[in-house]
Amino acid sequence: MSTTTKGELRVARHQRIRKRVEGTAERPRLAVFRSLKHITAQVIDDTTGHTLAAASSQEKTLKATGNASGAKAVGEAVAKRAIEKGVKSVVFDRGGFRYTGRVASLADAAREAGLEF
Repeated sequence: MSTTTKGELRVARHQRIRKRVEGTAERPRLAVFRSLKHITAQVIDDTTGHTLAAASSQEKTLKATGNASGAKAVGEAVAKRAIEKGVKSVVFDRGGFRYTGRVASLADAAREAGLEF
C-alpha cells in the first residue's frame, strides 16, 4: 500500500492541468507557486521556455508578505511587468493549488491591473 503526501497529490494535479494549459508567444502562461510563507508568479512562454515577467513576495522592493494582501501586491507587480513586455492576455495556471485565498487574490489583482484571462 503506497501513501501519497499532500505535495505529491498537488504535483499530480498540476501535471493534469499542464496537459491542457500551454503558454504561447501570443498568450503566455501565468504560473503561480504558493509556499507556506511566500507566493510567486511567472509569465512563461512555453514554446521557447522563457520567463517573460516574474514577481515574488520575497522581493524587497515589493515589501509583501505571503498573506492575501501580499499576494495582491505580487499580482499587481507581475501584471505591470508583463504589460511592459507587451503581454496583454495570459492563460492562468494555478499550479495544482485550490483557486481560493492567496491564489484567487493574486489572480484578481492581476486582472484589475490589466491582464486578461
